Amino acid sequence: MFTITNSIGLFGMNAFPVTIEAEVSRGHNQFDIGGLPDIGIKESRDRVRSALGSMQITFPKGRVLLNLAPADVKKTGSSYDLAICVALLQAMGVLPDTLQDAVFIGELGLHGMLHGIRGVLSMTMLARNSGFKRIFVPADNVREASVIDGIEVYGIETVGDLVMHLLGQQPLEPAEPYEPDGVRRPEHIIDMADVRGQVKARAGMELAAAGGHNILLIGAPGSGKSMLANRLPTIMPEMSRAEILETTNVYSVAGLLNKNDPLITERPFRSPHHTVSPAGLIGGGSIPTPGEISLAHNGVLFLDELAEFGRSTLEILRQPLETREVTISRAAGSAVYPCSIMLVAATNPCPCGYYGAPNKKCTCSPNQIASYMNRLSGPLLDRFDMCIDVDPVSFDDLASKEKGESSAVIRERVEAARSRQNDRFQGTDIYCNAMIPDNMLADWCRMDEAAEVLLRQVHLRYGLSARAFSRLQRLALTSADLNGNDHITRNDIAVALQFRGFASKYLKQAGSAAPKQDRKEKP
Repeated sequence: MFTITNSIGLFGMNAFPVTIEAEVSRGHNQFDIGGLPDIGIKESRDRVRSALGSMQITFPKGRVLLNLAPADVKKTGSSYDLAICVALLQAMGVLPDTLQDAVFIGELGLHGMLHGIRGVLSMTMLARNSGFKRIFVPADNVREASVIDGIEVYGIETVGDLVMHLLGQQPLEPAEPYEPDGVRRPEHIIDMADVRGQVKARAGMELAAAGGHNILLIGAPGSGKSMLANRLPTIMPEMSRAEILETTNVYSVAGLLNKNDPLITERPFRSPHHTVSPAGLIGGGSIPTPGEISLAHNGVLFLDELAEFGRSTLEILRQPLETREVTISRAAGSAVYPCSIMLVAATNPCPCGYYGAPNKKCTCSPNQIASYMNRLSGPLLDRFDMCIDVDPVSFDDLASKEKGESSAVIRERVEAARSRQNDRFQGTDIYCNAMIPDNMLADWCRMDEAAEVLLRQVHLRYGLSARAFSRLQRLALTSADLNGNDHITRNDIAVALQFRGFASKYLKQAGSAAPKQDRKEKP
């Protein structure tokens, strides 16, 4: 008997339809699977045999032939187990051959239990878009799948439950659409009000959040760089529904979702250690999986101790920061992962960390200082819209009983600025000033005469690269949005200059030795 069952495959974030064709015929006992299956799919024979045994169903005698169409596309993983089992039961006459409107995905256990799998969100989206009416998934993935509307989602505990449902003996109810409760977990409750002093750095973080700009923090150990970076997501705008689904999809493919609370509703904050490999940062593997930069999609990627990262690891970031996506090519195909992020990095100004600190002497030689900062290449530094010198907090600020502005107050101003940007970019794929392409800067970065004069003077003095010139305009436009201006003023250009790092006492050490007065202070 010949039957057909529907399933879905996954490569990267790309889901594709797979048809399971099953035939049981007379002959020697044999079980063959065609259609470019990997070893995990071939082993499904034993899992299916054991699952059928748990239901007291005798495995068919004779020749069993399965084909996973399209046969010229490599299939990987154990998510086809459930569909293979259903196709076999149909071929044996146990189940009716009337399931053309249904999709089956899931990994079988030896006793017929279903185990959760990765990428269910992508698979469910494809099933809905392909016109299927029902999808059957492991119970561990049912909340994740039920996020997608327009298709009935059934969570299955065991194959026996599925068989009883399909035979109409114990019908199951489709899952209710999942909605998060909106309660923030205690470990995530941090606030900008906790930051003491650092007036300029706080203003810089607000500016960065308002325009989606990348930011570099430079300062001595203990000055508050990591504290500021950790609190950046608390002042960023709430995630939209589209952003929630995009981010959740990445985590689903990576297998990092919580089955009880599968939606990612808070902006991600990823902080990989400086020993991370290029593949860990960008993604990779024989079956490409998302890296840290994609797991930070629609959120923040924080690189602490930036100068300690491997140079090759940092340089590989340059293209994804521009294109906002990562393409990983393998023999089996190419996987594309999104990485629309805010990059926040922090570094000490020298090996000992105290060059330029007001209260501690630096023990590094001029050449050591220059060499340390030269670990950061010019092209990489050019990708940072902003650079902020973070000095140690004074005693008065530390001892003060007054708290700074809360994250909620700052977020209101950020969201007001983002609202202006949403109106500006309506009808485009752009959602923040940092994403404005160079060919559209003239249309949106309109400035008054005084601003143009100052910008010309800056270009002549600092010899700006084309990229730095463009980033300066985007930063000034964000300042205008925060101030409620319809065009860029001279003050907005001045604010942008303040945060571009031209006057940084640390960045000037890249490619040069320390000033003479610093040399005299060395012991």
